[in-house]
Amino acid sequence: MTVGVLILPGLFNSGEAHWQSQWERQFSGLHRVEQQDWETPVAADWVERLNQAIVAAEGEVVLVGHSLACTLITLWAQQYPEARKVRGALLVAPSDTEADSYPPGTTGFVPMSTQRLPFPTIVVASTDDPYVTQERAKIFAHAWGSELVWLDDAGHINGQSGYGAWPEGAQWLFKLTGDPQFQLS
Repeated sequence: MTVGVLILPGLFNSGEAHWQSQWERQFSGLHRVEQQDWETPVAADWVERLNQAIVAAEGEVVLVGHSLACTLITLWAQQYPEARKVRGALLVAPSDTEADSYPPGTTGFVPMSTQRLPFPTIVVASTDDPYVTQERAKIFAHAWGSELVWLDDAGHINGQSGYGAWPEGAQWLFKLTGDPQFQLS
């Protein structure tokens, strides 16, 4: 049985140039979790929407979060610790919602969770992300029990940083899913 993949964009959603959007067009079995409010999100609403998507999935899923969605995944795992349907999570460019650099307008995404996640995770962080320092990214990855992968000077690892199709990123998704469509050819 193939593993489903839930795409979880962060604040303001992921535009057409973003690797999450490109992966949805390129690969099969990926489904974006649509949130009602991308501009001024409320954590409780986002957690509930994520939980609905996980419950509705036919089998196991891997979560692919970008930015604020990494925090979403940690909040969901705190609220639903029996996360048996989640096989793993790819946490890309986690934002530090407690930092002064984080954009205003979100509700309930602080404090940052430092609880170990109950499934395998890979954090992909950039050495120059404007929304998380290297020190904080290391703290989060360690606390969550994640493998930590560094990208040099990758900004926020999004379309604006030049990460369109991002085939190298799909390799980490392969590691979590085992699905050969994510392997580099």
